[in-house]
Amino acid sequence: MPLQKKQYRVHGLTGQFCDASRELMYRRSVQDSVKEEFSIAVSVAASVYGMFAIADYYLLGLTNAFYLLLTMRVVVVSLCLLVAYLVRRGGVSDDRPWLQAVPLWLFATGIILIVPLRPESLSTQITAVVVATMAFYLLIPNRLTVVAAASLYLNIGFLVAAVLFANLAPVPTLLLSLLLIMGMVVGFCALLRLETLQRRQYALLHEERDRNHQLHQEIAHRQSLEEQLRVLAERDALTNLNNRGHFMSMAKKLLHRSQADQAPFSLFMIDVDHFKHINDTWGHSHGDWVLIRIAEVCAEALRPSDVIGRFGGEEFVVALPHTHSADAQRVAERLKQRVAMLSFTDELSELTPSVTIGVATTGNEDVDLDALIKRADEMLYAGKRAGRDRVVVCSDGIHNRE
Repeated sequence: MPLQKKQYRVHGLTGQFCDASRELMYRRSVQDSVKEEFSIAVSVAASVYGMFAIADYYLLGLTNAFYLLLTMRVVVVSLCLLVAYLVRRGGVSDDRPWLQAVPLWLFATGIILIVPLRPESLSTQITAVVVATMAFYLLIPNRLTVVAAASLYLNIGFLVAAVLFANLAPVPTLLLSLLLIMGMVVGFCALLRLETLQRRQYALLHEERDRNHQLHQEIAHRQSLEEQLRVLAERDALTNLNNRGHFMSMAKKLLHRSQADQAPFSLFMIDVDHFKHINDTWGHSHGDWVLIRIAEVCAEALRPSDVIGRFGGEEFVVALPHTHSADAQRVAERLKQRVAMLSFTDELSELTPSVTIGVATTGNEDVDLDALIKRADEMLYAGKRAGRDRVVVCSDGIHNRE
């Protein structure tokens, strides 16, 4: 069960996460909204508490008791408004929760002190205590433990003051105790349920975010695997050029596009000269290294629009869309010269690599890719028979040899 995870377990009496770090994260997430709600609630409660000075005047007149009550109300209201201001400005943090507890204790003290100053109004004060208790739990945002402590102080203090200063009889004292206990229990249970529900909602939200994050990671991983599979399917493992199948697919599309545009299309067949001798002399690992370097040079010598692939063994194939025979020959010559300029170190320092290139070009005639490859391959073998290290061009059936 997701909510049974240890870090999201909620304490049954405090309504807080059992994991202290998780509780700290939760309180930080709601800190801004709690500050706003707390400052507004305390300001409203302080204003209401101060307005009862009017009732004090009608009950007591301009007496010493009235002035004492007025002074007490002014002090409580002023301090509560100061705390509300400090909280709103960011003066409260997770390491100073006592600042949010101050108004509750001020209100509680102010309500308790009314009893010795106005003992004759005890019946109305009982209602005020019950309302204040419910307000502590439900209207002024705070931690359940803080609220419970302030509520307990208010109710016990009020009960003691009623017995001492209002001469409350035993039976009414018992009834009043039951009423106050009921108010505290109802308030406690209501806030406990609210705190628990808020944390469960927080847990569900974060579990959903965790699942979404894992899902995104899984999607990214699958996309990475798909990309790797695509590369494996399209790339030659040794040279990282297009493999034969992918080259054929790309070249066919380029050829069809050139034919549709009635534009020329050229194709190279490239063969590394004396490659068997390289393998026999220096070994296959060095032969592979030679192929890799030649593939890099060929790819760098081509234009962005050209497509190169490994045709098999030591043969490479290049498609040149929208390229005339003369331009194709210039590109092939540049490529051959770049290969000849390659230098190797260590055991291969004496190697002077070279390539033979067969070039076939089609103009407006309707020829397929296989036929064009065959024509370029014939030019390649003509170059090898003529001594290798050369470019042989076939254009419209005419052989041009360097």
